Amino acid sequence: MPSDILDRSFYLQDTLTCARGLIGKFLNRNLNGRIIRAVIYETEAYDGEEDLACHARAGKTKRTAIMYGERGFAYIYFTYGVHWMLNCVTGRPGHPAAVLIRAVMPTQGMDIIAKNRALIPQKHWTDGPAKLTKALAITGDMNGTDLCDSASPIFITQGFELPDNYVQATPRIGIDNTPEPWKSKPWRFIADLNHLRMAANRN
Repeated sequence: MPSDILDRSFYLQDTLTCARGLIGKFLNRNLNGRIIRAVIYETEAYDGEEDLACHARAGKTKRTAIMYGERGFAYIYFTYGVHWMLNCVTGRPGHPAAVLIRAVMPTQGMDIIAKNRALIPQKHWTDGPAKLTKALAITGDMNGTDLCDSASPIFITQGFELPDNYVQATPRIGIDNTPEPWKSKPWRFIADLNHLRMAANRN
């Protein structure tokens, strides 16, 4: 296991801390022995049955069971009949919570991403949760993947810290029908891309 892999203890923190802490970490995709690597720069927290924007608001189901399980595993779901979305299960054991990975900046495996995102401008390859799963060839077959195991098809490694003045907290996106106060919770974290690029070049 690489010494820089993100330890399971990271995911045992509260979900908001994890969502902020994942900014600057590296998302890795092992695709037939080739590693695609990208810096995480946008996340959203979904925290418990009381969070009416969270899938677990209806309780434990076959779909959401993984959110109640061990931390540091991937929760991947299908939405709108066309898109896969990648989440990290977080928080205290038994509490259904996860962090949606909303956007990443590729740093390795650009040739693979270029093929997976053919005809799409490079700046839009991975700037959305459904876009990044297409770019990294992440599908529902990987639901339940251990993100703390470098032998997994998806895993997360240490990256670099971004100061708070370069990371903005805003309300989550695409939850217009969610009632307040959940609709306006500032549980989306997004890094300043210019600073992120400079930091990535130094690491």
